Amino acid sequence: MKGYMGKLLRVNLTRGEIQAEELKPSLARDYIGGAGLGTRICYDEILPTADPLGPDNKILFMTGPITATRFPTSARYEVCTKSPLTGIWADASSSGYWGAQFKATGFDGLILEGISPRPVYLSIKDGQAELRDASQLAGKDSFETQELIQQELGDKRVRVACIGQAGEKGVLISSVMNDEGRAAGRAGVGAVMGSKRLKAIAVRGNQKIEVADEHVFNEFAKKLHTGLTQHPLAAALGAYGTATMLDQAWVTGDIPIQNWRKGYWKEGSIALGGRKMADTILKPHGACFNCPIRCARWIKIESGRYAMEGPGPEYETLTSLGTLCLNDNLEAVCYANDLCNRYGIDTISAGSVVAFAMEAYEKGALDKAETGGLDLTWGNAEAVIELVRQIGEKKGLGELLGQGVKRAAAAIGKGSEAYAVHVKGLEVPMHDPRAYYSLAVNYATSPRGACHLHGMPMMFELGAFITPEAGVTYKPGRFDKNGKGLLTKVGQDLASVVNSLVVCFFAGMGLQPLHHMVLLNSCTGLGYSSQEILQIGERISNLQRAFNLRCGITGTDDKLPPRLLEATTEGGAAGRVPDLAYQLTEYYQLRGWTPEGIPTEEKLRELGLEGVIDDLHR
Repeated sequence: MKGYMGKLLRVNLTRGEIQAEELKPSLARDYIGGAGLGTRICYDEILPTADPLGPDNKILFMTGPITATRFPTSARYEVCTKSPLTGIWADASSSGYWGAQFKATGFDGLILEGISPRPVYLSIKDGQAELRDASQLAGKDSFETQELIQQELGDKRVRVACIGQAGEKGVLISSVMNDEGRAAGRAGVGAVMGSKRLKAIAVRGNQKIEVADEHVFNEFAKKLHTGLTQHPLAAALGAYGTATMLDQAWVTGDIPIQNWRKGYWKEGSIALGGRKMADTILKPHGACFNCPIRCARWIKIESGRYAMEGPGPEYETLTSLGTLCLNDNLEAVCYANDLCNRYGIDTISAGSVVAFAMEAYEKGALDKAETGGLDLTWGNAEAVIELVRQIGEKKGLGELLGQGVKRAAAAIGKGSEAYAVHVKGLEVPMHDPRAYYSLAVNYATSPRGACHLHGMPMMFELGAFITPEAGVTYKPGRFDKNGKGLLTKVGQDLASVVNSLVVCFFAGMGLQPLHHMVLLNSCTGLGYSSQEILQIGERISNLQRAFNLRCGITGTDDKLPPRLLEATTEGGAAGRVPDLAYQLTEYYQLRGWTPEGIPTEEKLRELGLEGVIDDLHR
């Protein structure tokens, strides 16, 4: 099997058993790898009734055929499980070096099941794996954990994916961390790892990945590398990171401000933006494995209460812990981000729950007795930092906020549900569907809850790309009513392919299905057509939907929170609200789903998912 290592590693933590299994070629062809193959395995092996933090849930670490190859941005891996935050499908992606090193150990994926009777970490080196005692790592943050494991194994080149204190304590917005600040961040995957008493996975490999047609594959990789280095967006990302969006997106009203209440804050956005970071605290930095874009940041704050050195915050973090809380203190946001990295906390969810708490405080739903004396007025940078610390340590108000805004609002009550901004329990990422209407139906239907990376249809509205083979032949207006269902369907299906290859969105989503065909065929030799690749993306999207339907969601859950259906009064999207009901009707029809949001028997047969029919229709 070219492009693949041909093996999966299964670890039963309850019994301490480790076993290598053959990767079935038919599954590799039908689901590619990464999140696609992870979806198939999770659907087959995780019961709909499984407690996400119990022994019946499983957590998978998956690579794809493109991982660790010469293709630019081939560093990523996917974590797949049932989410403890939402109770439905969860996949979370991370970059850095861990994914490439894991694949080089000789495995395409790792399946972890059961619960260890004691704290352990898993060490994998060139096809050999062992569970090791992790009692000495208890209570250590993610940076300390990586360093201690490298010392114990006597190899600084070992790469470590781990949880911090938040994952150990079962904080529902905790992440899996790797390579100093890279995060498989969303939906509480760190809590699942913690529930299994698995502190870390250390990997070191030297095995080579063979591709089917080395000449074509390398030429394709070379051309894309050149294209990326010459593209103006890639140049901006290299110079200013994803924070460059803050320097620009305030114009369109895309940046969420004060828990999504306002649509304009130019000064605050620029104070947190990429140019400000580059002019003040940015240091020379590296990149993820085989990435010419180099959007990662490394920062140093020389002195003062926020003094630190380490990975810098991305756009989502600067916005969630910054503008969402009316906090324009760049150094304070960087410090809060560093705490999230160390504790292992999803920064999107962290900023969202802090902003929610600030609004609850403003409106009297929380008082100082309930905040432990904290003054949660808007823009209080010290309060943001303290709440992040409390979330990571599962103490004080942080114990409640670490359960996410949905549970926090249910516990607090007093009308706070109206400004708890989430979809299906997952906090909304930092792009506003009132500024780009396609995000409305995308957030409402994304398989893990509110998510821009399951599709990112706003990129069609920005004119960043079109996909004629899938019917997107023009740049749609961002406030157009028609066509948003199509943009979302195409974006989600392409995202399913990108997350299965596995490559970075900045490279993968700009490619046409024809490009994916050339890439996959030169890598695997499996002879795909471009239409087959689109169908694979659609198959994965529908199987993720089936996973969620079995877990109890219905079409009535495909909705936006009330706050995102209230127009802002200023900024580039003032007075605008998407017509979600109209978009959903169009989307369901294009998907081949019933008006209740269930894939029809005909659609499931068309996609080769006959085995799902009984689960959904009997």
